[in-house]
Amino acid sequence: MAEQANQKPEEKKATSKNEKRKKRRRKRMLMLTFILAVLLAGGFYIYKKEKETKRASASAQENRTAKAEIRDITSKLTSSGTLAPKDTYEITSLAEGEVILADFEEGDQVEKGQILYQLDAASVESEVQSANNSLSRAQSSYADAVSEYQEVVADYSGNTYKASKSGYIKKLYIEAGDKVGAGAQLCDIYDDLTMEIRLPFLSGEAGIILPGAEAVLSLSDTGEQLKGIVTAVSQMDEVLTGGTLVRYVTIEAANPGGLTTETAATAQVGGCLCAQEAYFEAKINTVMSADLDASVEVEEILVCEGAYITKGTPIFRMTAKSAEKILQSYQDTIDRAQESIESAQNKLESTQDSYETYTITAPISGQVITKTSKLGDNISRSSNNGSGVMAVIYDLSALTFEMSIDELDIRNVKVGQKVEVTADAVEGKVFQGTVTNVSLQSSASNGVTNYPVTVTMDETGELLPGMNVDGVIILDEVNDTLSIPIDSLMRGNQVYVKDETVTEEKGPVPAGFRAVEVETGLISDEYVEIVSGLEEGQEVYVNKSSKNTNNSFMMPGGGMPGGGPPGGMGGGAPSGRGGGMR
Repeated sequence: MAEQANQKPEEKKATSKNEKRKKRRRKRMLMLTFILAVLLAGGFYIYKKEKETKRASASAQENRTAKAEIRDITSKLTSSGTLAPKDTYEITSLAEGEVILADFEEGDQVEKGQILYQLDAASVESEVQSANNSLSRAQSSYADAVSEYQEVVADYSGNTYKASKSGYIKKLYIEAGDKVGAGAQLCDIYDDLTMEIRLPFLSGEAGIILPGAEAVLSLSDTGEQLKGIVTAVSQMDEVLTGGTLVRYVTIEAANPGGLTTETAATAQVGGCLCAQEAYFEAKINTVMSADLDASVEVEEILVCEGAYITKGTPIFRMTAKSAEKILQSYQDTIDRAQESIESAQNKLESTQDSYETYTITAPISGQVITKTSKLGDNISRSSNNGSGVMAVIYDLSALTFEMSIDELDIRNVKVGQKVEVTADAVEGKVFQGTVTNVSLQSSASNGVTNYPVTVTMDETGELLPGMNVDGVIILDEVNDTLSIPIDSLMRGNQVYVKDETVTEEKGPVPAGFRAVEVETGLISDEYVEIVSGLEEGQEVYVNKSSKNTNNSFMMPGGGMPGGGPPGGMGGGAPSGRGGGMR
């Protein structure tokens, strides 16, 4: 401090200027250092970004890509099988006997229903006739039962019992509340409107008198004459007092009003005169008895003594229960008759069926492949080495085979789908078939379940039964559609589209790509239809599992495909799809 105090003013001024210069120099150095640091940092950042861009580009070049292109896609299923005839039938016999007709040979074309064999059926022909007779008797009994039922319904209409004769009621034997059974006396009937007289004629003359002949009656008291009709001529000879041999002739005459049972008369028929007179009798003078099949209860009397009744006049009304009981008995008879008809009909049908088995016809139209029974052979159930097969017919109008389809694919197979068929035995030709049956009778092997699908081929060309064939079922197809390889489709219907601005991996998405959601359509083994989400020409990432069967993948420098996405990616068609590209 003392030295500074002792310095001269000129020396102090020079020292101050030097210190200021040093300070300015340090400031410039600090500024240059800062600027240099900024420049170095910026250069390093630019260098790093360029390096990352180059690395992303290189990474993208290592990944396989394909372009979204327009093409046809066909979804298919393939399987092999062995051809068989559309239908095969082994001719056997249900009957036993000698072959009396076998008019066909191996190789012949036969039509459905054509007679192939006829066996001797004499033993069953009589059984058929007997069954026919039994049926006829049963039908007749049924007709009688129905007729009787209808008559009873008419007779007992209104639950009434009706008179079986005409005449005056002299006396009634029944009243309300009575139980009336078969043969019970109902009333006395008398009718003198028509009178009868029984006169003896000489036996020789009576022999020429016929019923229906006109007679002339002469009243013994007055000599008055009446016309009558012969109703009966006895065939028995009788002897009158004095030894005269006679036969009695019955004559009816209308009562003019004066004839009684005390009136006597003689008669002349043609030129024959009776041998002696006789007395008139009322034609009806009898007891009316009940003609019933069961006892009935009388509910109400409908006639009175002295009344004149005609045949069919209601005599009494029975209770409803009684009438129902009578009708039911006749209905039971009808039912039994109906059962007899059904039994006889069944017997006849059974016998006829047995008889028809002696005639053996072709069940299908086709070609005779084998014929093992011939004319004169005796057919039994042990014929033809116990198989009973007399001939074999193939229907070759179409061929069929079965395709075995995996359980994951069977729901996509429908009846009517087209099938492309090829055979090693017929090279260079593709035949067309159709799915005609999808069976649910599955089979399992090694943990895999398969279902049989029947394919029918109407046009067979050179194909023959027994040949091995390969079938391709066309599940679905689309033409001129935007598509990408199946291995470009990731889980969740995502596609990784090439984008060089993406310099870093983002989860499963590799550098140089970005994830895009797409809507898919038809899927085959090789390609998937893109309905929306992509445009033609866009490059998409292809999973390393892709097989590149058609060289459609774009590889930088023409190298072989390699590499793949980071873990978490996956490709391939959803389960249930299969096939290839057309």
